[in-house]
Amino acid sequence: MEKSPPGGEPASGSGGAPRPAPGDRALPPRPAARAGSRSGAPRGGAPLAVLLWAGGVLLLLLSVAVAVTIGPARISVPDVWSAVAAHLGFGSSDLSPIRDGIIWNLRMPRTLLAAVCGAGLAVCGTVMQSLLRNPLADPFVLGVSSGASTGAVVVVVLGVGGGAVSLSAGAFVGALCSFGLVLLLSHTLGGSTDRVVLSGVAAMQLFSALTSFVVMTSADAEQTRGVLFWLLGSLSGVGWSEVAVCAAVLAGCLTVCLAHARTLDAFAFGQDAAAALGVNVARTRIVLLCTTALLTAALVSAAGAIGFVGLVLPHAARALTGSGHRRLLPVTALAGAVFLVWVDTLARTVLDPQEVPVGVVTALIGVPAFVLVLYRTRSTS
Repeated sequence: MEKSPPGGEPASGSGGAPRPAPGDRALPPRPAARAGSRSGAPRGGAPLAVLLWAGGVLLLLLSVAVAVTIGPARISVPDVWSAVAAHLGFGSSDLSPIRDGIIWNLRMPRTLLAAVCGAGLAVCGTVMQSLLRNPLADPFVLGVSSGASTGAVVVVVLGVGGGAVSLSAGAFVGALCSFGLVLLLSHTLGGSTDRVVLSGVAAMQLFSALTSFVVMTSADAEQTRGVLFWLLGSLSGVGWSEVAVCAAVLAGCLTVCLAHARTLDAFAFGQDAAAALGVNVARTRIVLLCTTALLTAALVSAAGAIGFVGLVLPHAARALTGSGHRRLLPVTALAGAVFLVWVDTLARTVLDPQEVPVGVVTALIGVPAFVLVLYRTRSTS
């Protein structure tokens, strides 16, 4: 059986890299494809990937259509298709203005934003787990969520911006400030993977403390209740503008991640192996960390802090596709979208007319899955 050194096939001209054993053939210069095949990807990957993508898209469309019908007002799936087609310019609708407004202005934007947030958080988790080689990494490990929370609290409670700055804008700025601090700390400490994680933990604790301080010293009871509800994740009251912004950011960031799919496959063997295979480790890490931070900031600014989606969904998707990121990233995005659509539907209906924060439901589902991941990590270590 052909074997290669743990660091992968050395690049030509690298004098210090280990040489292959005598009699071994040189490995082909496409390590990413071999990385996927050696990490548990199913055989016949292309047909299986097409099947998974097609099934995921169909399941997502059906989930959105059915989720919009669930609520106090009685609406059917044909009503949903009729309203959507009419607003897109394909025919007219016989629905009353009230029912049409419920579908198009209330439930559809919320359901679509849930799909976008689920897809984006799942993609961020997939990239970060591969980039940091940590199965427990999720989109909030860089402190982005805590920074967004602080930014939102500063705008709502302290009134920074004089009403010209919205809660979402404040959350976005806070998220970027937090990530900037993480980059500065990790670069000062050496820029290694463990330093990035530790810097993220430090930023998370700092901005969480700042949020608590502002709320305790400046907020009244009503403001405190509203801020805490948003911090736990809320999709209520969103409109088409939030959907458009988050969807555009998701499309751009997913494109960047897919363009680095083979590079992420190389990172599965470690940073030294990726460097030996010709990957610019520092540049790739900065690009992908900035991409995931930007996407997380946009999603958190619109929907609040929704945990465990980026932690659990990548592991479920890997069980279906293997570790090849060209297949894994789209499947993870679809799985996260479907998952959060139904979680949000459950959150807004289980205690109707009272609404449960989405982050509470994802935590109740995600904690058992998190424990399972911990056990699997321990058994393979």
